[in-house]
Amino acid sequence: MPQLKDIVRVLEQYAPLAYQESYDNAGLQTGNLTDDVTGVLICLDCTEAVLEEAIVKGCNLVVAHHPVIFKGIKSLTGKNYVERTIVKAIQNNIAIYASHTNLDSVHNGVNAKIAEKLELQKVKVLSKKPHTLMQLAFFVPVDDTESVLKAVHEAGAGQIGEYSDCSFQVQGTGRFTPSENADPTIGERGKPEQVQENRIEVVFPAFKQHRIMDALLKVHPYEEVAHYLTILENPNQEVGIGMIGELKDELTEEKFLGYLKAKMKLQGLRYTSVGSKTIKKVAVCGGSGSFLIKDAIRAGADAFVTGDVKYHEFFDAEGQLMIADIGHYESEVYTKEIFYDTISKNFPNFAVYLSEINTNPIRYTY
Repeated sequence: MPQLKDIVRVLEQYAPLAYQESYDNAGLQTGNLTDDVTGVLICLDCTEAVLEEAIVKGCNLVVAHHPVIFKGIKSLTGKNYVERTIVKAIQNNIAIYASHTNLDSVHNGVNAKIAEKLELQKVKVLSKKPHTLMQLAFFVPVDDTESVLKAVHEAGAGQIGEYSDCSFQVQGTGRFTPSENADPTIGERGKPEQVQENRIEVVFPAFKQHRIMDALLKVHPYEEVAHYLTILENPNQEVGIGMIGELKDELTEEKFLGYLKAKMKLQGLRYTSVGSKTIKKVAVCGGSGSFLIKDAIRAGADAFVTGDVKYHEFFDAEGQLMIADIGHYESEVYTKEIFYDTISKNFPNFAVYLSEINTNPIRYTY
């Protein structure tokens, strides 16, 4: 039986908390990391009804996309659904974990799931995040290069897209004079020394900085390790909001709308007309994605699929692409499959359930 910390570790390896937006509150909301987990119930929103379902199914962990604790809470008196849900979770010893904008931001997250449902090809991140990558340059004796490189690679450095163990090195001469208080690996105190060294450069996700530096300093033979750390302007190709890809076949506007309704199992949707223009290149963003309309236009999208588009924001299409608002819940509901597959893969023969409760607060009539 796994402990809560084991499942949290797997979820955060998939969608690191470092990638959540500054306004967000993803992560563990209630619960003790050392508790054993009897079962997991997966949902989009954690509500009182979902907690009742968890109790019936014998689950003491609820994994949700939306954090139930989002804004500051000054009391727990049960005056609203958020407080009642938290109180109920604590009273029944149920842990709540949320993976929100961090799951939106990873290349295999929320938007990848929409792209998968729409069977998009040549998929890539729509709006890539800058300042999420760092470069480490360090100097190491030639004979120690492979052992030190192995350690920093194992700590997470040098993974670039589908390529692992990436690095650059160039050889040169290192010069130094150990002080009388030094404990040099090479050379003698008070005497100038020259050593053939390699300058190594690796790139890594910024949030792994401490782990990689710990690995470097642990295995490097020098008492003092010369190194440089630099935050890169390069956008991270695998981290960002929204995705864009291509349909297998070009569709007319009418056929695309029918295709969208069928693939996403929609009751209805709101959209802008693009007249005689056909749809081939499609951008998507789960949840509220109207802030990406201009990004979708710049990327050459024929259609942009998202939710929560306001009246005046539809005008931003400027006749250059179709905006299809399929609803917030509808665009993110399949996120549950990501949680289910990730947990089931890492903890086989363990009770993982998809919630049967429709937490969408919006109803439709025709």
